[in-house]
Amino acid sequence: MAEQTIAQNRRARHEYSIEDTVEAGIALVGTEIKSIRAGQVNLSDSFARIDRGQAWLVGAHIAPWESASRNNHEAKRQRKLLLHRSEIDQLLGKTKAKGLTLVPLRLYITGRGRAKLELGLGRGKQLHDKRRDIAERDARRQMERDVAETRRGR
Repeated sequence: MAEQTIAQNRRARHEYSIEDTVEAGIALVGTEIKSIRAGQVNLSDSFARIDRGQAWLVGAHIAPWESASRNNHEAKRQRKLLLHRSEIDQLLGKTKAKGLTLVPLRLYITGRGRAKLELGLGRGKQLHDKRRDIAERDARRQMERDVAETRRGR
């Protein structure tokens, strides 16, 4: 069974130029995995940070499970990210020295049923960089349209 993407942070690739990616596990409690499998996740305003030697996911919204009792989880709590010590040290060094930010890119379920988070090391884009990316994307689409038209014989 292949991995299944549950949620993507599309805004992250627009706001940041991603230089490197890392896969991290997530420490979940109770009914969170059920909500994740149901696709009730929002990563748009979330980020990751390293605090006291631990990596944390902050601001991700995992909706409470409707069928749960009073032992339901809190929707916007901080969740611990499961990374090796060497990975945490490497990420900490890059975020401190180079001014990069840890941005969650997508949340997915592996073939073994584990929830994983793809983190990106990104540098914030300026407004002119965003405009240039949009212009390049539009130009690429127009070229593809022109090629398709010439193939059809117009």
